[in-house]
Amino acid sequence: MRYVDSIFAGLLKPIDRRQFQTIVDRHDGDAYDKSFKSWDHLVVLVFAQLNHATGLRGLETSFNANAHHHYHLGIARPLARTTFSDANARRPVGVFAETFAMLSKMAGRQLRCEGEEMIRLIDASPIPLGKMCRWAKWNGRIRGMKMHVVYDPRADRPRRVDITPANVNDVEIGRLVEIEAGSTYVFDKGYYHYGWWAQIHAAGAQFVTRPKTNSRFRVSKHRYVRKSIGDGFRIIDDCEVVLASKGDSRLPMPLRRIRVKRDKGGTITLITNDMQRKAVEIAALYKERWQIELLFRWIKQHLDIRKFLGNNDNAIRLQILAAMIAYLLLRIAAQVNCVKIPILRFLELICQYLFTRRSIAEIEKPPPVNPSKRMTKVSPDQMRFCYD
Repeated sequence: MRYVDSIFAGLLKPIDRRQFQTIVDRHDGDAYDKSFKSWDHLVVLVFAQLNHATGLRGLETSFNANAHHHYHLGIARPLARTTFSDANARRPVGVFAETFAMLSKMAGRQLRCEGEEMIRLIDASPIPLGKMCRWAKWNGRIRGMKMHVVYDPRADRPRRVDITPANVNDVEIGRLVEIEAGSTYVFDKGYYHYGWWAQIHAAGAQFVTRPKTNSRFRVSKHRYVRKSIGDGFRIIDDCEVVLASKGDSRLPMPLRRIRVKRDKGGTITLITNDMQRKAVEIAALYKERWQIELLFRWIKQHLDIRKFLGNNDNAIRLQILAAMIAYLLLRIAAQVNCVKIPILRFLELICQYLFTRRSIAEIEKPPPVNPSKRMTKVSPDQMRFCYD
């Protein structure tokens, strides 16, 4: 009989074990936990995301209940919660961070569409940790950490993830992003920095953002607005502007200021160095920034980055990265296996059939009928003897 992988094993297939081991060796990831290797750790943390484990005891019980599947996952020993907890505290975060980057590149090859514009959304989402983590930084609103993401909305994949204390300014991480020529970067006021704008422009890319209320720009030219009505908004005006400063401060690039009136809201002002697109297209790009907010909401609602399996900084970083890795694995599996159902429905089926031996491509089909239960073949015309 042909061997069939479990759903979970099929989900983990995109992770190249040789490349993963190269990453582990580079970071010396197995130096302190030789009996619980980095691969075991990754598998358990991804399982915890899909199984919605909220505690070490529950994770240990549910994972070891399927011990007969561990061999095919590449795991030799049952999970011990003390060993797992020690690994959470000591394993280098770089192992999981580079694994995420490797999967993100793979997802880019699988999910990209030829001819699509290169749009990059940049934003950060707070991760509250509460009073249990006294070491966490306070930023005036929450005590916890931040997850900074560069997101490709056309391929629905996060390209880069950085995890920082909550008091780190968004633009400090934004300035570390490698700029791709020809891309358009869309971000909010948290990434307001003239030096970074100039860096994006010098790299041959565009940006769309909102200025702060105290920013001063002087109109140098009014542009004709051919089309003013967009999806849920209306263009008020479109101008070329320069930075108004008392000193000799100047921005070495052309700028446009576009004012937009939303149908169900107020007026917003956009600043961009894109001199080619129509004003309505630029306003639509900024409206598309909402997609990264939907990504944050989806991950927080359907994966586990609210309740953590450890109270130390290292364990929390590993769990957040494991959630992002799980998200990429789901996206890759859906694309490779031509699964057309919504991603939330796909996640629900994955969680239900995690250790079922069947193809991911057939996950939405009903299970086959057991062939061992044969029906008795009796002709309706066959006479039967009756004994009184």
